[in-house]
Amino acid sequence: MRLVRGIHSSPRAAEPCALAIGNFDGVHRGHQEILRRLAAAAKRRGLAAKVLLFEPQPLEFFRGDQAPARLYRLADKWRALEGLSAAVAADGGGGLGEATVAAFNRGLAEMSAADFIRLLVRRFNIQYVLVGDDFRFGKGRAGDLAMLRAAGRRYGFEAHGLEAVVESGRRVSSTWARQLLACGKIAAANELLGRPYQMSGRVCHGAKLGRAIGWPTINIALRRRSPLAGVYAARVYGAADETKNGAAGGAHAMAMDAVASIGTRPTINGGGGWMLEAHLFDWAGECYGRRVEVEFIRHLRAEEKFASVAAMAAQIERDAAAAREVLREKLRGATY
Repeated sequence: MRLVRGIHSSPRAAEPCALAIGNFDGVHRGHQEILRRLAAAAKRRGLAAKVLLFEPQPLEFFRGDQAPARLYRLADKWRALEGLSAAVAADGGGGLGEATVAAFNRGLAEMSAADFIRLLVRRFNIQYVLVGDDFRFGKGRAGDLAMLRAAGRRYGFEAHGLEAVVESGRRVSSTWARQLLACGKIAAANELLGRPYQMSGRVCHGAKLGRAIGWPTINIALRRRSPLAGVYAARVYGAADETKNGAAGGAHAMAMDAVASIGTRPTINGGGGWMLEAHLFDWAGECYGRRVEVEFIRHLRAEEKFASVAAMAAQIERDAAAAREVLREKLRGATY
């Protein structure tokens, strides 16, 4: 699967394609159904299967810090799309050939729905378009599925909408997954996502306070607010040099048990930028600059501000003991 950055990077008169459009935040089971249908339709029609998504996501552009917390950063979304494409191809569905990341900027925000459709026709040579049934587009969200279908009759492409996947009487959505994660219901969120919830990023230097108090951590700076906050039992992939099959990280990397914290570190800096910190059990190496993946197993407690660094260190010791027990239970096959 190929990643194209910029909607104008797609060449004019490109190969005819089937295109799915959306944010695909979380690449949850509803998104997966759309993309499986897209790949199958493309294969039947002899078209290339492509995906168009936006960075930042439109609500992030319009609302800034007030936008909903994002489930996946672009790198995590891309890996989920790659994994889905491989799974679809293995099932004989043809896979996904390309994902284009369009910069959602003032120009795109002010573009009329009619002009957006013309852009799709010109840049992607669309023959088939598949969107969610609630998809809206263009300035003021003026465009909808009915408009796409009418434009399809004019320009010669098919436009289809897919009804949401429903679970327990509720549509599977990024909003629902976000709510579950915010409540610490990791297992329920994993069911909606169809995979364990993870975050990835490059390990950066921190204040080294954890090392000073006997609890060294790896640190990943988060640009935006996280759907998770608090302390978790976790597994970290990609930190150690020893990996399975020589992989540098990802699904084949050695899993290391950890206790992880996500939040603004109110005890240290009074609440600043969001940071993901993880203390890896029984490991004392360094991995600055390395991309790691953190899988969240169970929520332990909310983030809190401590009266002193000593009080914080004592709580970390209790958190680590709780995380070790959770991970031992996980190894024995317990579910949450």
